[in-house]
Amino acid sequence: MFDFSTPVDRHGTWCTQWDYVADRFGAPDLLPFTISDMDFPTAPCVLNALTQRLNHGVLGYSRWQNPQFSGAIAHWFADRFGAQIDEQQLIYGPSVIYMASQLIRQWSNPGDEVLVHTPAYDAFFKSINGNNRQVLPAPLTLIDGDWQCDMNALEALLARPQCSLMLLCSPHNPTGKVWTRTELEHMAVLCERHNVSVISDEIHMDMVWGENRHTPWTQVGRNRWALITSASKSFNIPALTGAYGLIHNPDDKARYLDALKGQDGLSSPAVLALVAHIAAYREGAPWLDALRDYLSENLAFIARELNGAFPQVDWRMPQSTYLAWIDLRPLGLDDHAIQQELIERQKVAIMPGFTYGNEGVGFIRLNAGCPRVKLEDGVQRLIAGIRAVRAATDS
Repeated sequence: MFDFSTPVDRHGTWCTQWDYVADRFGAPDLLPFTISDMDFPTAPCVLNALTQRLNHGVLGYSRWQNPQFSGAIAHWFADRFGAQIDEQQLIYGPSVIYMASQLIRQWSNPGDEVLVHTPAYDAFFKSINGNNRQVLPAPLTLIDGDWQCDMNALEALLARPQCSLMLLCSPHNPTGKVWTRTELEHMAVLCERHNVSVISDEIHMDMVWGENRHTPWTQVGRNRWALITSASKSFNIPALTGAYGLIHNPDDKARYLDALKGQDGLSSPAVLALVAHIAAYREGAPWLDALRDYLSENLAFIARELNGAFPQVDWRMPQSTYLAWIDLRPLGLDDHAIQQELIERQKVAIMPGFTYGNEGVGFIRLNAGCPRVKLEDGVQRLIAGIRAVRAATDS
């Protein structure tokens, strides 16, 4: 029913991943597997809804506080996660990271520590440091292919006097870890015990594989908390802007909305983002399920090819996301040598793991959200690049 195999040329569309790859990698015309958007057109139901709205011809100021938007979100959470949300807790924002930054300012003071599980999405570091707070790393540990959090060590960090906030990534980027309900409940108890507020970024909630199940923070939250997310990753619509969330406490919600409108002048949402979310959540499930099958096969392809070339890597599909977080440490290669080879000779852009903090050293993050023909090309270039660096190292 849906075509994910035919490439779409994104050159010349002001595309961050393709047209501006040199900004991060220093060279143009690389085959990119970088920023986490996908090379697929979005769901036909979304495109049809956008077309109908554009055909109306008037693009004036609008409101996100309408029953179509809130009802679509409530439907999605009930249908996909079996979670009943309180629509009175809903909030809106231009992006998930904007919402995280606003809540960081609201729920902590300059100089406070914000706990994040590391390796961590690089925008987390920027939003914390950019707001004059300090990153408090809580390293995850890879044990037999499973990313684990030491809850005793976590509690010791949450108990620090300057730790006022935990910025949770659920599911976790870049590792792809899906937090179990038991883990989330444990963290909720610890945060309540030490009076630590929680912001749960759940933008990857729809991309969970196999028997793993996503549990929204709404199901476990105990003290001051907010869940923030968007359909932008799942339906490939980040260019429309637009995100939403839920804030537990009515006073906290009111304070957030006052800042949104009074401080930042963002009371009128991007109306096309509202249209897209409503269409996606009401009609987009068949497309998303087909996409999930395709992405899962892409990740399985990476595992077959990479492990066939380098058995000692023993790379396993992540529990979630279309981002392959690949541990190259068993090969004993220098990160910078790998990047130099990939960029200069293989002409491919793959995110170096050190982008995501010290715990990312020795890893790479490859975006598998693309047609198979592109992925096949990129994986072969990666394998060739690793072989070239190994040969140079051994000589």
